[in-house]
Amino acid sequence: MVHHGNMSAPTVLPESEWRARERAHTERMRKWTIPHQERRARGEKHPVLDFLFTYYSHRPSYLERWQPGPGVILAGSAARAFLDRQGYHEVPGGIALDERGFTGKRVRTARFALSLLEATAARSPRLSCFGLHEWAMVYRQPAEQLRHAQLPLRLGSAGTDQLVESLDVRCGHYDAFRFFTDAARPRNELTPTRETQLDLEQPGCLHANMDLFKWAYKLDPFLPSELLGDCFELAATIRELDMRASPYDLSGLGYPPVRIETAEGRAEYARAQAAFARESAPLRDRLIAHCHYLLSIAK
Repeated sequence: MVHHGNMSAPTVLPESEWRARERAHTERMRKWTIPHQERRARGEKHPVLDFLFTYYSHRPSYLERWQPGPGVILAGSAARAFLDRQGYHEVPGGIALDERGFTGKRVRTARFALSLLEATAARSPRLSCFGLHEWAMVYRQPAEQLRHAQLPLRLGSAGTDQLVESLDVRCGHYDAFRFFTDAARPRNELTPTRETQLDLEQPGCLHANMDLFKWAYKLDPFLPSELLGDCFELAATIRELDMRASPYDLSGLGYPPVRIETAEGRAEYARAQAAFARESAPLRDRLIAHCHYLLSIAK
């Protein structure tokens, strides 16, 4: 991260360097965006990957678009193309993001994100939920109302309901809990709300770690796109585990199940959860540091 003022001078990127970074980011993201757009053009739904573009609202074209972030000057004549984007201006030496645009709603978003990210980072991972949130979203749900009604349930409706009733449901993530069926909500040990999010978010939660992508794109363009890309790719990887451990049978799409109905499957899930908690930690730290910087320039 590059700081301004008496902390350090802005970084000037030669045209060859920033264009190489721009190409690398776009190519990296197109591995995900192009297949998604092709599926959408064919009218095909993907129960695992669509989530990255529907639940999360960052457009594929925005995901592909490279941003240098604040504190960076783009040198060379090609940088003038950035003046066609909102928020860029000409400075001595090239083109840069105008930090004076970091105001209002963006400041409020950064403050909330910072408080949530720091609260989460301060806690130890809790690894005892076993992905039951996805099962609670279909508990006692008629087949025609299932979110992924085109997929069979691995254990059938009765077996799915029985598993939810046989294990303790311990979901503390509000944005998962709000999709629980009415019958499943009382079975949860916690009652997370938006107001208690700061008290309950913890780094072992798959959805909390996928949401690093959400906080990254909500800071766009005031965030280097490489960090956005790192958060997106982590979310994509976590999403696979999220659905492999779900009640749905995804074997026909090449996703072997994590059988949380068995002790071995629950142990497998917890190990993967712990690994994602470790992988998420440095990304969360980078977002925290970036939020601190953005709030410092907003003063």
